[in-house]
Amino acid sequence: MPAYAVIGGQWGDEGKGKIIDYLAGSVDSVVRYAGGNNAGHTVVNDKGTFQLHLVPSGICWPDVYGIIGNGVVVDPDVLVSELQEIGSRGIDTSKLFISERAHVIMPYHVVLDRLEEEARGKAAIGTTGRGIGPAYMDKTGRMGVRVGDLLDWDALVPMVTQILKHKNALITKIYGGEPISLDHVLTKCKLWAEQMSPYAMATEQLVQDLLEQNKKVLLEGAQGTLLDVDHGSYPFVTSSSPSIGGACTGLGLNPQAIKGVLGVFKAYSTRVGGGPMPSEVPDHEADEIREKAHEFGVTTGRARRIGWFDGVAGKYSQLVNGFTGIVLTRLDILDDFDSVKVCIGYNVDGKRIERFPANTGLLARCEPIYEELPGWDQPTASATKLSQLPANALAYVHRIEQLVGCKVQIISTGPRRDETIQVEPIFT
Repeated sequence: MPAYAVIGGQWGDEGKGKIIDYLAGSVDSVVRYAGGNNAGHTVVNDKGTFQLHLVPSGICWPDVYGIIGNGVVVDPDVLVSELQEIGSRGIDTSKLFISERAHVIMPYHVVLDRLEEEARGKAAIGTTGRGIGPAYMDKTGRMGVRVGDLLDWDALVPMVTQILKHKNALITKIYGGEPISLDHVLTKCKLWAEQMSPYAMATEQLVQDLLEQNKKVLLEGAQGTLLDVDHGSYPFVTSSSPSIGGACTGLGLNPQAIKGVLGVFKAYSTRVGGGPMPSEVPDHEADEIREKAHEFGVTTGRARRIGWFDGVAGKYSQLVNGFTGIVLTRLDILDDFDSVKVCIGYNVDGKRIERFPANTGLLARCEPIYEELPGWDQPTASATKLSQLPANALAYVHRIEQLVGCKVQIISTGPRRDETIQVEPIFT
């Protein structure tokens, strides 16, 4: 049985957690392949509301494995806290497995993340301050500590001792901060080794075994394509690859194993942190959507920036990922609008373009060209059939399909599993 990926088509926060939880009831395993605890997925089910940052969203289903791949950076303190929380609410956490190749967010990563962001001043990227970027920098710079390293104490101690000398030099001499104690770091590492040991394994082999056993595997993307370190609005991006390429490298997965790629889009646009967002609307216009949709970050609590659906960015996201289907979320948030807009192009320096620029300065100068569509002024919340949608809402859905260049297969009409319209089958 091939694998299926669920990927954010915008700047993250598209509602992937709900969709993955919805689909997880039909699969055997949900596998997280990128990011860290800088991304949050919200899942609502019969056991309550769960806000997950590291644990794969499908773990709430009784017979579904949760796997954290090598492309994820893991803060063990956050992971253990999350496991304790969901375990106390009746979720079986023994079904979780963590790649021994996954990199660990160390105490100095968190300190450096905050010091570096402060040093940027007005040019700050808007990081979550959780140490994600510095951990990925060390991974690329071949100075990282992996989950498997925690389990080899004799090799770990000299490794961490040498790394910490370098990090403390940065903290004290470049940023004027306080040095971090080696004893503190090693004490953390010893505790983490005990906590991680039951879960650590060669997950790339586990995923391959599941596929060879004809099991359904769902690949869980975090954040969104427009935050991809290679394909997003650089440098206002994350430090990993949320797009489909990251699924292969972040799991050790053969690309031929992936049959379907679902792109998750909100019916409008949101973004947290800095960086260009061409279809963004002023706060006084955004407040209606922000308050109704509770558009505040799961991880940071920051108010999300709001904009109309950006068809240019959506088409670019489709280009990068090759979506086989679209999931459209939050359609019900637009129920009360007399009219709705979609961005169909950009005006840059007096010229119209219909591509998503790589140059951040150029993207920042893009002014949206809108097409206005009539609203439906009828409730779509909790709809479970396509026939329950007003004609104008259906027309809006079809226009998004045209702009992105892909069919909508699922429409989410609320946070619960049952508030979902299955337009077409996903697993074929």
